[in-house]
Amino acid sequence: MNLKKLNIPCILALLLSIAIFSPIAMAGSPTDEIKTSIDKILATLRQTDLDNTNKREQIKTVIHERFDFKGMSRRALGKNWKKISEQDQNSFIDHFSKLLMNTYINRIEAYTDETIKYAREKIKKKSAIVYTLIVTKSVEIPINYKMKQHSDDWRVYDVVIEEVSLIRNYRSSYQSILKKEGIEALLHEMEKKIASLQDTKQDDKPS
Repeated sequence: MNLKKLNIPCILALLLSIAIFSPIAMAGSPTDEIKTSIDKILATLRQTDLDNTNKREQIKTVIHERFDFKGMSRRALGKNWKKISEQDQNSFIDHFSKLLMNTYINRIEAYTDETIKYAREKIKKKSAIVYTLIVTKSVEIPINYKMKQHSDDWRVYDVVIEEVSLIRNYRSSYQSILKKEGIEALLHEMEKKIASLQDTKQDDKPS
């Protein structure tokens, strides 16, 4: 090979551009990434030297890293998202992320000692679904993660638990409240729900 004929700077520039602008090459598989997050959550739940409050705080950190709460909030409000102010959008994201985390954590806590099977994944361009099963002694419970590629990782934008989409479930009830009472009433209802969930967890603490 005649090395003099090779344009080394051009080759290096091409390789660099591939490394920077090809997220598929940089990102792990959706299954690998969701498995990493779930493993961290389960490991935290199984720690005997942590109380429930500290466990939940650590789990919330993992969830924030993997879940796209802004994208989930936009989907939950649908066409109503653009009709509310930026301040109300930010308030909704804050409230909705708390509700989703509590709902998800409650489900995961119930299955701490069970086995999780990663059945398969389906990828279409920058979207993916990871199909998982909670395997108990008597039944297999499906929990599927819908994900979008963000730069060098995959983020969850919906969780389908036993064939019920969390986003779709919330969207139907939220649209009704927005239509009848507006965003302030919706945020107030969400605040009450968050408070009730927190009260429930307080009741669960050992005396």
